[in-house]
Amino acid sequence: MGKTSARWWVALGLLLLSGCAHRGSAKVDNSDQPYRIGREDILDVAVWRDADLSRTVPVRPDGFISMPMVGEVKAEGRTPTELSDELREALKPYVQEPRVTVVVREVNSSRVYITGEVAHPGAYPLRGRVSILQAIALAGGFTDFADKDAIVVLRRSGQDGGTIPVSYSELVEEPEKFEPLILRPGDTIVVP
Repeated sequence: MGKTSARWWVALGLLLLSGCAHRGSAKVDNSDQPYRIGREDILDVAVWRDADLSRTVPVRPDGFISMPMVGEVKAEGRTPTELSDELREALKPYVQEPRVTVVVREVNSSRVYITGEVAHPGAYPLRGRVSILQAIALAGGFTDFADKDAIVVLRRSGQDGGTIPVSYSELVEEPEKFEPLILRPGDTIVVP
């Protein structure tokens, strides 16, 4: 079985599975949420007037960071403010009135996935607001065998999680219809 054939079967399987969870009308929530730290992000943790405790740390694959005196701290899923508050509390026994700032130096956890009949399927970094058309362009566009009017966005989080059907023809002819649909970290675009 060739690569293209295997991809086609995977895309077909995803479509069949997603058809079970299909909802009549896709309601999309793209409200601006505070950034949540993810795995593989790089953080600058600064403890004011204490260079020995300040450092640049990666978020490990298990979602934790390691800090001197504090040890292991869960970073994944938290905002930088929430993490700095927890670190400040953890440092209180060791530092008089600790002031901690957490800055996300590198965003490596935000990715979208594109699979199926595109030139270069794979994971792509999500930098800012990215539309479905932009993501497909990042993947090199459609192959000759793509069913452009049966695209599905699989969303794993939020109130509008599940499947969002997208027709390329409608996307081009009526872009305002899909204007609110901005991709989120973890979204998967399936092009059968």
